[in-house]
Amino acid sequence: MDNRTCSRFIGTTLVATTSAFALLLTSTASAQAVATVNGVDIEQATFDQYLQTRSQKPITEATAEERAEVMKELTDIYLLTTLPRAEELAKDPTIAAQIELQHRGVLAQAVVSDWLQSNPATDEEIQAAYAAQTLLTPDQQFKARHILVETQGAAVDLIGQLDDGANFEELAKANSTGPSGPSGGDLGWFAPNQMVKPFSDAVSELENGAYTKQPVQTEFGWHVILREDSRDNEPPPLDSVRDAVKQSVEQGKFQEFLEELRSDYEQ
Repeated sequence: MDNRTCSRFIGTTLVATTSAFALLLTSTASAQAVATVNGVDIEQATFDQYLQTRSQKPITEATAEERAEVMKELTDIYLLTTLPRAEELAKDPTIAAQIELQHRGVLAQAVVSDWLQSNPATDEEIQAAYAAQTLLTPDQQFKARHILVETQGAAVDLIGQLDDGANFEELAKANSTGPSGPSGGDLGWFAPNQMVKPFSDAVSELENGAYTKQPVQTEFGWHVILREDSRDNEPPPLDSVRDAVKQSVEQGKFQEFLEELRSDYEQ
């Protein structure tokens, strides 16, 4: 095996290790073998899983060339891991610990997947989670511009220029250190919870068309803010976010299950 082949083999092995362990854990004596290496069968399920991991597509779509390459790589893996030296290395505490962690990790993930499949979010739970989320949705969205500078004094000076009739957009282009500076400080439409609190609080208190008369400090620096417009903030329809809400509900349910396991263990 030349250096390039060895490097590719090692990288492939790292990517596929978890899948390989999963198959080894679920294999049976009656499983169909596609090859035998040093007396150890390469089972069809192992081959199929490794093929899918390598090709990142359904195994039915794999080409003959891809199948041949996978068989070659799996044969290399089995040749190396059936060496007498591999048996000795498996007894090394560090390597044994790595194998144990892989083993436990695969089993844990299998348990998680099985639990989630057995405890899907109900429509009632999805509806309730969506309703709760909409209650947290801000009532309004704002369209604003800002000028970001490093010091309070610079911000005060800019407010003075605005009071004297200067154009906000032009001042932003000339002075703002933020990424929106070249576009005249334009931030587009946003909900208050999308901005840091001092900024969103200041925007919420302004009237449409008004700018802040005092500089607003955030972790990014000092801001002069112009609120251009506002509108009602409508939550997205449930159908457009159903999958995300469902996933969130199921994750929450599993977290509760895990907390119960922890509580029972601690007792």
